Amino acid sequence: MTRNQEYFARYEAIAAISCRMLGAARDALWGELAHMQDEYRDLVDGLKDAEVGVQLNDSERGRKYELIREILANDAEIRDLANPRLAKLSALFAGRTTKVLKEIYGAR
Repeated sequence: MTRNQEYFARYEAIAAISCRMLGAARDALWGELAHMQDEYRDLVDGLKDAEVGVQLNDSERGRKYELIREILANDAEIRDLANPRLAKLSALFAGRTTKVLKEIYGAR
């Protein structure tokens, strides 16, 4: 496999896992999503090494652009799906913190 093929294989793997992550977010499978984030992070971290010595022609730059657009679109939708859940968790923790503080220090 050439450097360019390895490079694109990594981008395609990132796009594929971002698609699986989106599916998990759509199905509210947050635990699965969290496990996939580790693999996603490892693939993204490896891009720095994969870029060394890679020369892209116009067609390849276009392909890279499309893969990045797909990855970013998936990421944006995952964030949109996760934000309401994060807001609920934040409110839950804030409510419990307030309750605990009132119990400790008394209502004022």
